Amino acid sequence: MARITLDHLAHAYGPNPQGPQDYALKEIDHVWRQGGAYALLGPSGCGKSTLLNIISGLVVPTRGRILFDDRDVTTVPTEGRNIAQVFQFPVVYDTMTVRENLAFPLKNRRVAPATIRSRVEEIAGLLDLTRVLDRRANNLTADMKQKISLGRGLVRPDVAAILFDEPLTVIDPHLKWQLRSTLKELHRKLDLTMIYVTHDQTEALTFADTVVVMHDGAVVQTGTPDELFERPAHTFVGHFIGSPGMNLLPAEVRGATATIEGHAIPLARHYPDLPKGKRIELGVRPEYVHLTPKGLGKGFTLPVQVRRIDDIGRQRLARVELGGRPLVATVAEGQSLDGTEAALTLDPRQIHIYADGALVPGEAA
Repeated sequence: MARITLDHLAHAYGPNPQGPQDYALKEIDHVWRQGGAYALLGPSGCGKSTLLNIISGLVVPTRGRILFDDRDVTTVPTEGRNIAQVFQFPVVYDTMTVRENLAFPLKNRRVAPATIRSRVEEIAGLLDLTRVLDRRANNLTADMKQKISLGRGLVRPDVAAILFDEPLTVIDPHLKWQLRSTLKELHRKLDLTMIYVTHDQTEALTFADTVVVMHDGAVVQTGTPDELFERPAHTFVGHFIGSPGMNLLPAEVRGATATIEGHAIPLARHYPDLPKGKRIELGVRPEYVHLTPKGLGKGFTLPVQVRRIDDIGRQRLARVELGGRPLVATVAEGQSLDGTEAALTLDPRQIHIYADGALVPGEAA
């Protein structure tokens, strides 16, 4: 088990990179604490697989260092890093039994047979594989094979970290929740450093204690699931986290007032020194935007046109437009509308201001 440090790490696949635009992975400094459960979250092409391959030793970074505890492993090959990796498609030996698959990494390291037997049975118990230990792997389901692949990583007690590269992609949707829960429980029991790569926010937020959100080769925010939802540090995080994502509107901000399409909205924080020449946007999540009939909203409201209302079971969401821009708001239970004209009420405590995509902290009122 290890603490993993990324020290001024950056990578470009082409020769002689001249600027940030040439880097697939822009400079990152980060420490993965020993025993932490992390997720690398972002869309395809954002750099998360490149970062995972650098951690595993498949790629040597263009700049910077990677340390396991205090050991520099930047140029150490994969087999010298003592890590385990679980891939998108289960990697199992179909001609072997489940027991033989799980024992394989230990046999390669010439571990004593009694120790192998004990460790295999322990891991099989944790993964609910005991009943199939003596079956051949070729006739097992995809989720069972992925458990075997996971078990081969867990069976080594001295592993520094386990890396997961979109491990649930080929698993049936109704089984994903069960496997995520299994991974979470294993993390609690075994105190292993786990790094989970995914483009699925549900997988990331339910598995990880800390989520690293990546966009265009850069880390745009690192935080707990609650921090990413309640206080997105970048408009991309606000848009990518949540379903639906954050509403974003161009705004003029003076002090504690934002003006949108000529309508004033009070803010809970002051913004006396916004940077000049940058794109200023107001961000607020649909959960904190409430639709009311026109003329009935309390305080400051925004007039909108209602395009449709979706009932998704746990809540109703209104798809509306303000000045031609789409927004999403919540509709209170029992709320009815007459026509397409309505108003929005925004919770000032949940409004965020961004300059060129980056959160502006503001000052307490």
